[in-house]
Amino acid sequence: MEKYTKERKVGEGTYAEVYVGRDQENGRLIAIKALKVTGFKEGLDMSAIREIKFLQEIRHRNVIELIDVFATVNSISLVLEYLPADLEMLIKDKSLIFKPADVKSWLLMTLRGLHHCHRSFVLHRDLKPNNLLVAPDGQIKLADFGLARAMAVPREAMTPLVVTRWYRAPELCLGARFYTGAIDIWSVGAIFAELMLRTPYLPGEDDAKQAILTFKALGTPTEQTWPGITQLDGYKSLEPSIEKFPAPRRADLQHLFLAASDTALDLLQGMLTLCPSKRLNTKQALKSPYFVELPRATKPEDLPRKAPSAVESEGDSEERKRREEMRQNMINQTRERRMQPQVKSVVN
Repeated sequence: MEKYTKERKVGEGTYAEVYVGRDQENGRLIAIKALKVTGFKEGLDMSAIREIKFLQEIRHRNVIELIDVFATVNSISLVLEYLPADLEMLIKDKSLIFKPADVKSWLLMTLRGLHHCHRSFVLHRDLKPNNLLVAPDGQIKLADFGLARAMAVPREAMTPLVVTRWYRAPELCLGARFYTGAIDIWSVGAIFAELMLRTPYLPGEDDAKQAILTFKALGTPTEQTWPGITQLDGYKSLEPSIEKFPAPRRADLQHLFLAASDTALDLLQGMLTLCPSKRLNTKQALKSPYFVELPRATKPEDLPRKAPSAVESEGDSEERKRREEMRQNMINQTRERRMQPQVKSVVN
């Protein structure tokens, strides 16, 4: 605990407070997520345990780094790398211009991070733009693993009450208790659409209307297009009132996503396939021709970004000063070493 300082609070929830701080050993900016142990009736909340567990196990360039964990009397604190912005902030900032190559880069990094989670047998279960954080070098980092869990063994029931509504897969909207990583892929598809539209793609007003809005946009599924859908409790309750919406034509999608290429629309449709067993997985998505056609994905360091905050600027300034001092010391040491043989030859 003595290694870190808290400089300012940047967020607070029911069970946690988040601070920007600094590692006193190297001056690095960090985020400290303090979990309030006293807020739980029976010890630490399971979501907090899962978040610590998975972040300790998952190490990837596109997943937020857990630096340390320490405990105090009333809290357990997660020390995380400090990431100054998230994708939602960029989407809402209309002063930023998104090029097709920028969207491709953000999607590629998101899929790489998610692919690492899935091959590590971890479901994220809450992917949305403000859980995709942006590092100073432009890298996208998957964050907030509070709802994550290990992939279930066959026929192991899980709760459908996961994922923020606008990014929730249709099987979850219909109450499915048996699901796979396809729910995360759906969320990424919805984020992909939002990056192209600069507004949420399927913003349901409430949980009941989310499924209807999804069917209206992508077509009403049937037992033929989605085997087993009629057995879902949510579908049974909605069936009498479900209108039979047609699947969108390619021309309709082209009209909505004006800047999207044919391969981009193919990838979008593959990730937003209603039937989860027919939906693309992360490996298939990453192999899409969309990622190899022109224009190439923008380099992370060249992506649009928010201006740094005051605390970032101060931290960056201190870091530059420290590096310059180290560089100057190295130059001086090198000069001294070069001079030593010359002095010896004169003495001799």
